[in-house]
Amino acid sequence: MKKALSVAALAVALTGSALAADLPSYKSPPPPPLPPPPLWTGFYVGLNAGGTWTSSNSTQVGTFPIGQPGFNPAVFPQLALLASGSIPSRNNGGFIGGGQIGYNWQFYNGAVLAGVEADIQGLAYGNNTTNFTTAAVVVGVPVISNTALARSVDYIGTVRGRLGWLFTPTLLVYGTGGLAYGGVTTNTTMFQAGTNGFAGFGATSFSDTRVGWTAGGGLEWMFMPRWSAKVEYLYYDLGNVSTSGALTSGFFPLGTYGITQQTTRFNGNIVRAGVNYHFNWGAPPIVAKY
Repeated sequence: MKKALSVAALAVALTGSALAADLPSYKSPPPPPLPPPPLWTGFYVGLNAGGTWTSSNSTQVGTFPIGQPGFNPAVFPQLALLASGSIPSRNNGGFIGGGQIGYNWQFYNGAVLAGVEADIQGLAYGNNTTNFTTAAVVVGVPVISNTALARSVDYIGTVRGRLGWLFTPTLLVYGTGGLAYGGVTTNTTMFQAGTNGFAGFGATSFSDTRVGWTAGGGLEWMFMPRWSAKVEYLYYDLGNVSTSGALTSGFFPLGTYGITQQTTRFNGNIVRAGVNYHFNWGAPPIVAKY
């Protein structure tokens, strides 16, 4: 009996082994592919250079007459008119160059980028002085009037947000906007002279930092690990600057015969190229789930 049971157990074991050999082998599915690495997330620094030109190409100068005792009242409005007008800028373009620092953050499966960038640049112009000359006969006396105007943006910086779309893992298209600030200078010098010995002088001046806004867009390409190149356009507006000064002459007993006011707007355009080095110290991209 024991021998029969042993033979039966051996037969069952052999049959199970044969059936197991006939079953197909099972392999676990491969893991899902990993998302692309966050090439852009983190801090970066870089340099830029390009060109700039102004949008407002003229300065408004207005002069208000002040009468003098013992002189024909018609003299002073005519002298004021000679010292008034819209004065075009001589040189409205120049070179710009500087540096930037920022932080990028990738999200939405790494396809969208948001960030913040701060930059500062110096500007270099050629001769930017405009001479505006007029002449007229003032109550029978020929008078010539010249206004010399110089204005410039000495430096400009921005603090901007950036939002863009990665068409490929290495090519970014973005829009940008935020705060702009800059050091602006404007100087006006006036001279008037008549054939009767009259001579008058006046000047206005302003130099300070102005704050405004900027907006634009650009393309940025990650051409090597940690290195990217960009081209960018920005429009900036630092607002209007108004200054005033006196027209004076020893020819008149009260000295001052007019008050002149100058108004100019500091706005313009920047086109530049740059290169950035990325530290990639940021957190991995956040994957949005819908």
